Amino acid sequence: MNEVDPRLRYSPDTVKNYDNGEEPSVRESTLEPLVERIADELRTDTTSPVMVSGLLRIGEFLGLSAIATTIMLSYVGTGAVWPYALTIAGGSTLFVLLNEIAEGYSMRALRRPLRWFPRVALAWAATFALLALAGFLLKTSEDFSRFWSGSWFLGGLVFLFLTRLLLNVRIRKWARDGTMERRAVIVGGGKPAEKLIRALERQHDNDIRICGIFDDRDDSRSPPIVAGYPKLGNVAELVSFTRRAHIDMLIVSLPLDAEDRVLTMLKKLWVLPVDIRLSAHSNKLRFRPRTYSFIGSVPMLDIFDRPIRDWDSVAKRAFDIVFSLIGIAVLSPVMLATAIAIKLDSKGPVLFKQKRHGFNNEEIWIYKFRSMYVDQCDPTARAQVTKGDPRVTRVGRIIRKTSIDELPQFFNALRGQLSLVGPRPHAVSAQSSDRLYGEVVDGYFARHRVKPGVTGWAQINGWRGEIDSDDKIRRRTEFDLYYIENWSLWFDLKILFLTPIRLLNTEHAY
Repeated sequence: MNEVDPRLRYSPDTVKNYDNGEEPSVRESTLEPLVERIADELRTDTTSPVMVSGLLRIGEFLGLSAIATTIMLSYVGTGAVWPYALTIAGGSTLFVLLNEIAEGYSMRALRRPLRWFPRVALAWAATFALLALAGFLLKTSEDFSRFWSGSWFLGGLVFLFLTRLLLNVRIRKWARDGTMERRAVIVGGGKPAEKLIRALERQHDNDIRICGIFDDRDDSRSPPIVAGYPKLGNVAELVSFTRRAHIDMLIVSLPLDAEDRVLTMLKKLWVLPVDIRLSAHSNKLRFRPRTYSFIGSVPMLDIFDRPIRDWDSVAKRAFDIVFSLIGIAVLSPVMLATAIAIKLDSKGPVLFKQKRHGFNNEEIWIYKFRSMYVDQCDPTARAQVTKGDPRVTRVGRIIRKTSIDELPQFFNALRGQLSLVGPRPHAVSAQSSDRLYGEVVDGYFARHRVKPGVTGWAQINGWRGEIDSDDKIRRRTEFDLYYIENWSLWFDLKILFLTPIRLLNTEHAY
């Protein structure tokens, strides 16, 4: 995992000198063909080690439960289902907890199953010891078959051993083909970057793959090749690269005393949906151990974390699917009636589609019920709808005030382009005072670190409708960023159920 990627072995002549002596813009830059090709090779999604170990927990719980249940049904029968069922569920859960304590689900354990299996076996034996103690204290041990207990123990032991051997084979394959890795970019070059890379390469068990280096300095201060990795561009181009490629982590390899440079870089990078770490490997200043996170033994200071990740993203996606299906089922009569009304009111299609910003600035098409006359529709949203706007049809005025025009976005959420709850997606060319929103609000694109939503925290707090001043887009962005930093499923539920109530206030909807 720590070897230099052969696709990144280039001579200094093939890497452009990006430093022009000016402060790079926060706007995204055009990438060189070489860098663009590297980014395209990194577009595929990866599997998080957290997800792998989490799925193993679930798999071992279900597998152990299935073994015990099969033996019970085959040998004991169905005469005492509930005592056995409770013991099976309790024993399987207890093993997962004990194995967690024994670090049996760490990537170190999964990469070396033979070395770590004694710990796993000890956790399984401790599970049975605790079950036997519980049976003795509760005076219920005689109610259970000894054959069932012994068979479950031996069968479970074989199952755990084979599962970890097979998973290790898969992990090795995923490591070779890049399926399970964390892709990292080094921000800042020179000697600090070289020391960091060498330290990471010594960590044989880590899952970090270095994808290149980005630095604003010229070649005299920051060589085009560092420890075998090319300098691919400056920080402004890093934003474009990260939008295009699937990058998990940015590691800033600048000393802590370079405060101005660190702050300048972080101001540009925090809008990206990635983990941002500040390397503490070369710094003489040392903090308490809890201050650091570690890649192997290399210390990092956590600056920003990607929001809604790993199992949180699974939970949010499940939330979107379930409630989107419920919403479509419950509101289908309203959507059908709306479609008929639109057809009767004016010529043209029932639906209107518009290109908007999605997750990580990706452009997506979202659907709405058409509320304007066909020849006056504005897919670019440059001219916002105002009160009494003559472009809006009679039916359009009703469905816009009640937000019924947004109902087709349940299908966008079902397809995964939107979430049910999140920052509302804005049209790509939407403007305030003849300026794009990203030019009005510093850090505006940080809204796109999560999927946009059908409804959101800003909307239920009254920030919906026309944006006719810079302050309105600033306030919406503030609420959106608050949502991102404080996300939880309960927060989503609160917003979802408050939405119909807050839609009764139609003062700014027209």
